[in-house]
Amino acid sequence: MKVLFFGTPEFARPSLEALLASPHEVIGVFTQPDRPRGRGQRLIPSPVKTLSLDKGIPVFQPERIRDRTSLEILRSLRPDLIVVVAYGQILSPPVLSIPAGGCVNVHASLLPKYRGAAPIAWAILRGETRTGITTMLMDPGMDTGPILLTEETAIDPEDTAGVLHDRLSRMGAGLLQRTIAGLEEGSLAPISQDHTQATYAPLIKKGDGKINWAFPARELFNLLRAFDPWPGAFTPWGGRALKLFRPSLLPGEAREDPGTVAAVSADGLQVATAQGYLLVREVQLENRPRMSVSEFLRGHPLRSGERLGP
Repeated sequence: MKVLFFGTPEFARPSLEALLASPHEVIGVFTQPDRPRGRGQRLIPSPVKTLSLDKGIPVFQPERIRDRTSLEILRSLRPDLIVVVAYGQILSPPVLSIPAGGCVNVHASLLPKYRGAAPIAWAILRGETRTGITTMLMDPGMDTGPILLTEETAIDPEDTAGVLHDRLSRMGAGLLQRTIAGLEEGSLAPISQDHTQATYAPLIKKGDGKINWAFPARELFNLLRAFDPWPGAFTPWGGRALKLFRPSLLPGEAREDPGTVAAVSADGLQVATAQGYLLVREVQLENRPRMSVSEFLRGHPLRSGERLGP
């Protein structure tokens, strides 16, 4: 088949690599325009664009996939199938109608749970113990199309969003291969989603990582893991933002006010919450690299009894 690939971030790279290793012809790639990043605000290409250029695949970067020029390009390419993996724009009905084989989406949740832009982070935030990958036939809604295949994985207590992201991206590539094979064979029967069971995973913003120590330790444990590596869960300390990583739950009821550092050791910071204690093993002070608590303490006099947060 002649396949058009739509994708942008690192999550989509393994799926594109799987397509390139398949018998199918990737005739073009649509990805988001280069965006300014870093202190110098240099324009940085997406991971999908970088891979595509390395492989000599034509790359298209429209600001709006639904505009007339984009539709003309899509129609001229005459794809048999469109594959979408974390592209970053919703495809309009005119786009969805172009390929004869339809549009297949790879989504990082077990639909209909966690529709939307940030399913990995929200699954951890909500304390889920299992998640997975879903492939579906796209319709005009947001992750509402009929399901083709699913694959599950456990969310381990040590899993961060970064760890889960990498595992799910590899799973997504494998499930995409099986999905396309099933579509070719005619062995897949799309299953409509139960929309009454839908939950949503809206885009995560940088400010969402601010820690409220009045929450129970279990919720903060999930927060720190869900926002690792980005945007990082943070708390004010000494007039600067201190990001906290690699949490563990500790037994016992907290005796100190929420946000109080109950103990400091090479193992980490023991912080009181509204219900229980949280042990934090890695930190990152604003404009400084991430490091273990033992490294941090060599240059920063953080002592037990201090308060984190406002």
